[in-house]
Amino acid sequence: MIYRHHIAPPRAFSQFSHDLIRHPRLSSDAVRLLTWQLSLPDGARESLSRTAERARIGACAFTRAKRQLKEEGFVHERRLQGPGGHWVTQQLVSNVPLSAAEAAKILARMPVHTPSADASPQVAPSPRIPAVGVPTPPPTDGHPRQDPGENTSHHPAEPERKPDPAPKPEPAPETSETPEPSEAARALVAALPHLSPDLRRIPRGMHDELARLVSRWLAAGHTPTAVRTHILRGLPDDGTPVHRPGGLLRYLLRDVPPAPDPDVTLVGEQPVHARPSSRLATLRECEGDHVQATLFRPTGDEALCRRCLNSRATEASRYTSHTPPRTVIA
Repeated sequence: MIYRHHIAPPRAFSQFSHDLIRHPRLSSDAVRLLTWQLSLPDGARESLSRTAERARIGACAFTRAKRQLKEEGFVHERRLQGPGGHWVTQQLVSNVPLSAAEAAKILARMPVHTPSADASPQVAPSPRIPAVGVPTPPPTDGHPRQDPGENTSHHPAEPERKPDPAPKPEPAPETSETPEPSEAARALVAALPHLSPDLRRIPRGMHDELARLVSRWLAAGHTPTAVRTHILRGLPDDGTPVHRPGGLLRYLLRDVPPAPDPDVTLVGEQPVHARPSSRLATLRECEGDHVQATLFRPTGDEALCRRCLNSRATEASRYTSHTPPRTVIA
């Protein structure tokens, strides 16, 4: 609960309307600026910017408050030229909103005050000193002469240009057409999602492009097993998920290395098998019925993947569920 107690001031007070103090669209800075101006004595010529400085209103707050007062019609400004050529900005502050026409009538009756009645002798214009000779208008009788008669430019003389030798014939551009994907390449690309869980989300729109890249490997002499091994070696072996398997395959199949020649073997040197990565070292090929070779990571000495183990367990339970139990009578 709030209580109010008023004591009428004996002197130096101003009367303001409640609508002005409680104006819904005026900020506190705008109301303070307006009431401060209206409380000044008659004849005071203090500008709004000076009032804002005395009222401790910042520059940004003053600009916003002045704009609000002008929009609501409490402040009007006009700029005119007074006696002596001085430009003066007149500001009208009122306790009620005024239209532009009403403010113009009031400002028209106000005298124009100049900063100083006597102009400084340094500001007064000096007497004109006539130029030597008779003033002549600029020539407008056409273009200047094309040949001035002599070379008046300061640029160095250009060296004589020698005729260009006959241009050398450009070599014919090399055409490297990508062969059409073969059926073996398409089958290999279609089976890639079964090769690793990281390759399950290959976009269907990239199958044709990947088949063309695989065709280049097959045409260079690489076997499908070598292509699959190269892809598995390029997969991350630290458990990092592959978010774009299509882009990874494009990167792995972009460059085609030369295929190894199986007939050429150095004397006294046995063929060295490539050491598989740590990811491939823990994998084992499933002995179950699969269309393509399927690798899995065993947990023990099992020879079947989890899918084959589940399918066989399901078949075994199907047969055992229909066998009636035997009753032994002693």
